Amino acid sequence: MSEQPPRRPPVVRFAAGLLVTMATVGGAYAVAGLLTLDGTVARFRSATTDAPDRGAVDGVVTLVRTATVLTAVLAVAVGALLVALALGLLAGRAGVRVAAWVVCGLGLLAGCGALALVFVQRSTPFRLDADERTAAVLLNALTDAYPNGWIALNAGLSVGQALGYLVVAVLLALPSVNAHHRQRPVSRPAPRQFPAHPVPPR
Repeated sequence: MSEQPPRRPPVVRFAAGLLVTMATVGGAYAVAGLLTLDGTVARFRSATTDAPDRGAVDGVVTLVRTATVLTAVLAVAVGALLVALALGLLAGRAGVRVAAWVVCGLGLLAGCGALALVFVQRSTPFRLDADERTAAVLLNALTDAYPNGWIALNAGLSVGQALGYLVVAVLLALPSVNAHHRQRPVSRPAPRQFPAHPVPPR
């Protein structure tokens, strides 16, 4: 009779579900960024029709398009990694919990960094000389070109990302998870027993 595998602790299921949710939200944000990209660029060009340096305008547009596409690609890659970690956690594979801690640490740093960047951009006043006024005008026009609430959404997602990684890391450190992720020996099939045949008399 085969040995029944231990049941998954609820904290493991919750951590795995949280990772899948974070992957889904990140993918949805990337898709939203791609869908709103053309509108953002159109509003930015409309607001900068009087800018004397058209090359700078085109450079900002190229930068925005490149950053949006790279963000979408990164979101897909990170989402696939999070789903793979969630499946590994549910299966109780050895080493997956350590890998999840590493990813959570990196994700926490990335979320805090993104939040700090948004905060600095919104709170730091511009002190520009005459040669830098064009850059300030373009940056302000780009900020206004994004959909309403887009900057606040970025900040909210950064906070949610950081909290999500922190919660997953704490859940995986609970004692109830240890037994589930302890490496179990691989069961081998029992050797076949062959019936003994009597030796015929001579």
